[in-house]
Amino acid sequence: MERPRVASRVAGFKGEAPMDVIAEHVQLPQPRLAACWEAIRVAPGVRERLLSQAVLALTVRRKLPFEVAPIHGLIVLFGPPGTGKTTLARGLANEIAKALTPPGATLVAVDPHALASVAPGQTQKEITRLFQQTLPDLAASGPVIVLLDEVDTLVVDRQRLSLESNPIDVHRATDAALLGLDRLCQSQPNVLLLATTNFPQALDRALLSRADLIEEIGLPDVEARTQIIAEMLQHLARHWPALEGLKQEIKFLAAASEGVDGRRLRKTFIAAIASSLETARDPNRVKSTHIIAALQGLRRDLQAEHEERRRLEALLSHELHPRSG
Repeated sequence: MERPRVASRVAGFKGEAPMDVIAEHVQLPQPRLAACWEAIRVAPGVRERLLSQAVLALTVRRKLPFEVAPIHGLIVLFGPPGTGKTTLARGLANEIAKALTPPGATLVAVDPHALASVAPGQTQKEITRLFQQTLPDLAASGPVIVLLDEVDTLVVDRQRLSLESNPIDVHRATDAALLGLDRLCQSQPNVLLLATTNFPQALDRALLSRADLIEEIGLPDVEARTQIIAEMLQHLARHWPALEGLKQEIKFLAAASEGVDGRRLRKTFIAAIASSLETARDPNRVKSTHIIAALQGLRRDLQAEHEERRRLEALLSHELHPRSG
């Protein structure tokens, strides 16, 4: 059954769009997104590379034909869950808008899951409509930065799929996305795609070959973890001054949190506060032992997640490549 359609209320869009495909539509720059750019701790040079490539994609493409400068306007961020790829991408979009002349752009977040349909051929139609109608219409009024979160759900590696165990619609959906990207990059030089994925190995190689920049956002190193912990304690101590004393433990906590992503590291402090009714009522009572205990619980959870991921990867490998005979 085809998903209900509604007339889009997004400014600049003409016609109808899938009801939930455009999950967010924001005019940039926005003060609330400014913090996203600095919140994620990344390796030196990453921010400059991302911003330079993005601005280039929205300026050079307007002046040179694709045959001369084959710029697709696609940046891919990959890395483990919790490393801040989506947050960084949103911050990047805001910085791009400020760097353009004149300043300004539109951020459009696409929900790839909303494109999926059980009806034969419908997913392909939705993807084609997204790239050939929805995004061009949105770009009619100025630069558009498109956030494609979890892009691996949209452009699956066709070489890893087996037609015996996977519907041909999966192949056709990837074909439609790649074709749509090619047409979009040549006809709409004021559109930039920011794609994120936790599983780059699941992406079709043809998509990766089209990316102008592929940037890994990895787990925070000890310096980045030190900054994250210091930042968390600074925010917490504003409300609960006794936590100021924990700043003496920053180096120890940074070393103890090796292998933990930034999101979980921040949540560790919340878990420490929630570890007892006493600390929940008064976070001033939180000690370093509470944080270490929360980290130990987190490591148990991480180990269980790794084991589950290995199990799922083995199952997926069997389904993608079933043994004959």
